[in-house]
Amino acid sequence: MNYQKVNLIYDDMEQERNEIIIAMLSQLPFESFTEDTDNGVTGYIPNEAYCYDSIMEALEPVLLSFPKLEISTELIKDQNWNEAWEKNFSPITIGSACHIRAPFHPENSDCEHEIIIEPKMSFGTGHHSTTFLMIDIMSEMNFAYKSVLDMGCGTGVLAIYASMLNAKHVTAIDIDSWAYENSIENIERNHIANVDALEGDAADIEGKLYDIILANINRNILLEDMEAYVDCLKEEGQILFSGFYTEDLPIIQEKALSLGLSFVQRKEKNNWVAALFELL
Repeated sequence: MNYQKVNLIYDDMEQERNEIIIAMLSQLPFESFTEDTDNGVTGYIPNEAYCYDSIMEALEPVLLSFPKLEISTELIKDQNWNEAWEKNFSPITIGSACHIRAPFHPENSDCEHEIIIEPKMSFGTGHHSTTFLMIDIMSEMNFAYKSVLDMGCGTGVLAIYASMLNAKHVTAIDIDSWAYENSIENIERNHIANVDALEGDAADIEGKLYDIILANINRNILLEDMEAYVDCLKEEGQILFSGFYTEDLPIIQEKALSLGLSFVQRKEKNNWVAALFELL
């Protein structure tokens, strides 16, 4: 499949402004974003789905805040996808425990855990605030000998990290076939033996039980599928949500509490939130 690489450049390219652009464009069929305070935001969208007018319509509510916005595109043929990522994907260290890099980056021996990710079209490199927050909270949790579910696994980065934190077994699920295949590749790349990747959705976890559930998706899917997640959570199990904004946290908490979950903690970054709950 061919893709359009859409570059958005503007003044004051701070990460918070990048998040605004990504949030506006997420309603369109973009499959991945990279962000950089020097180069703005780059989005990748299937060539047949690209429409300049649709992009401008999606950005219309915030255009006054970006008076010097420049948009350029580049056709990325399927065989050039890895090359495109090599130009845009930089290593990232989260806390002192986790370093995420691509295969073409040098090793980092200063971190306890190093994850090698070749993201292709999948979401989850650690650069987006939600992935960063999930990993940050995961670093403080006890995964030893636990059964773990990673819903909406994207690249598989959270599932891989859970395994590195001594989880007994991890199931990684994504509805997108590209993400499913990418997860398998990254699981093998990191020599992880106890993570199984599945292509599917919440219907595939019915009747299963987990000690910890990770769900970095989006507000609407979390609200729609939360009951299914809770039904699969063991007593005193924990569930870590992200993929929503600070102003959405009250509605997530309300739904969680109605299902018997108890709020434990939250962390915020660039108006995104990760929230940890426990089933008592």
